[in-house]
Amino acid sequence: MKTISDLVDKATPWKLLALSALALELVALYFQYIMGLEPCIMCIYQRVAIWGIFFAGIVGSLGHPFFITRLIAFALWGTGAIWGLLIAMEHVEMQSAASSLFFTCDYVPNFPSWAPLHQWLPWLFEATGDCGEISWSFLDYSMPQWMIATYAIYSGVFVLVLLGRLLYARKI
Repeated sequence: MKTISDLVDKATPWKLLALSALALELVALYFQYIMGLEPCIMCIYQRVAIWGIFFAGIVGSLGHPFFITRLIAFALWGTGAIWGLLIAMEHVEMQSAASSLFFTCDYVPNFPSWAPLHQWLPWLFEATGDCGEISWSFLDYSMPQWMIATYAIYSGVFVLVLLGRLLYARKI
């Protein structure tokens, strides 16, 4: 655990976090613009969560020597990972056969009025798909099911690193 705790003192692990999130964003854009899969509102919210993880990696890699920037990076990482997991789980619930009659999906994201991302960057944050539609699967798992696994990994690593840091480090 001490080794895990010490990871946050280096830039490389934070860069790897940012790089993994960026790779997922690029894959999402590939699915959207090359494969023609339209993102629904839940996909857009999951995209925002991945961007939170990306920015956590950037903040952590640039400010890893400083307590406050590491704290901000941890907050972004934890929020993105856990919020993304919850959204992905809700998305899977929406797509389940028994639940599909009870859930509806908005087409306009509910972003704060001070940050209308779908208006600023519509090519990235505009929802055009249906939440209940399963238009892609791999190994019999839908996109939101794969995102549950992805966010579970991000969340698990977050908890592991945070616990290691809290238990074995004198400074955060």
